[in-house]
Amino acid sequence: MTGEYVPSPRDHVRTQVEEYEASDGTRNNTMLGYPIVVLTTTGAKTGAIRKIALMRVEHEGRWAVVASMGGAPKNPVWYHNLVAHPRAVVQDGAARVDIVARELAGDERAEWWERAVAAFPNYAEYQKRTSRQIPVFLLEPLPAPTP
Repeated sequence: MTGEYVPSPRDHVRTQVEEYEASDGTRNNTMLGYPIVVLTTTGAKTGAIRKIALMRVEHEGRWAVVASMGGAPKNPVWYHNLVAHPRAVVQDGAARVDIVARELAGDERAEWWERAVAAFPNYAEYQKRTSRQIPVFLLEPLPAPTP
């Protein structure tokens, strides 16, 4: 990814991302007692590199990220970043994986939503707080470049 990294203006987000990355995921690796990953995106409007800690929902080498924003009526900023720029990076522990994201629908969304709620039960409550259907993205690894 190219562009200038712009850390989050929120201290707790910036600190968590920095400690997680610096320790290869061994420090500051949970939120509300549940494991996290760090998602690196490209800003939809600015083109800047942005990083956010999100709940870890992994299955067979793929991840889901849930744009819950705690059940707020609108989607988080990172949602718009992934829609505009679906190529991103997920860090899961020491592993940093180039991914492509796509928003899920239908049965595939239902399957990953179930996995997300199993990984972080609060998602079910967040859905009750909002009239929007909370978006779920699937993050799939990009093929390794050939030499």
